[in-house]
Amino acid sequence: MIPFLPEGDYRFPDPARALAEHDGLVGVSVDLDSGRLLSAYRAGIFPWHADGHFFYWFATAPRAVIFPDRLHIGRSLAKTLRNRPYRITVNLDFAAVIAACAAAPRPGQDGTWIAPEFQTAYTHLHQIGHAHSFECRYPDGAGGEYLAGGFYGVQIGRVFYGESMFAAAPDASKTAFACAVPYLARCGIALIDCQQDTPHMRRFGAQAIPFAEFQAALRRENARPPVSPIGRGTIAQNGC
Repeated sequence: MIPFLPEGDYRFPDPARALAEHDGLVGVSVDLDSGRLLSAYRAGIFPWHADGHFFYWFATAPRAVIFPDRLHIGRSLAKTLRNRPYRITVNLDFAAVIAACAAAPRPGQDGTWIAPEFQTAYTHLHQIGHAHSFECRYPDGAGGEYLAGGFYGVQIGRVFYGESMFAAAPDASKTAFACAVPYLARCGIALIDCQQDTPHMRRFGAQAIPFAEFQAALRRENARPPVSPIGRGTIAQNGC
């Protein structure tokens, strides 16, 4: 039986049984507030979709992660970073980034899991300093810029939990990510959770680790304060 998570009680069952018996479905709740979200991420759990007034919480194993000091930039992307004009910012337009992620088409998916309730919940996490957006801006040809791509995620201690990205122009989300990871490393982030083991993240150096190892890393790194705040403003630019 799938556990129902009582409203306001932010404890989660151990994901081990869910991974073994329920394809990673840990529980179902009617709440999606900041307390529930932060408790979930600390345990390696995340909300994946909603059905009516119910929210479904999952874990995935093995878990795909990136250690920032092992970031890999492919030859083609490195050339783009050298030659294309762009500006990468952090936390300047969280609302626009999450809205664009929600609107981005996903191959093999009918619609988006980032429903309005999710946008509201993560925006509140952003307001209290636990969710961050990275924006890639390209020149618009008229002396200004436009939001070409980006991504957002949740940060607890020295862990950044990646959530979703979008690209409205070629290489925009890749450029944002390539510039954001070294910046996160400078802020003290020791682990980036990719959730899904995808070819896209493997190109950046993601590796799959056992879930028990992932949970041990969370217990260690969630408790350590970052070296510096994630902040707000421009973190990288080329030719802008």
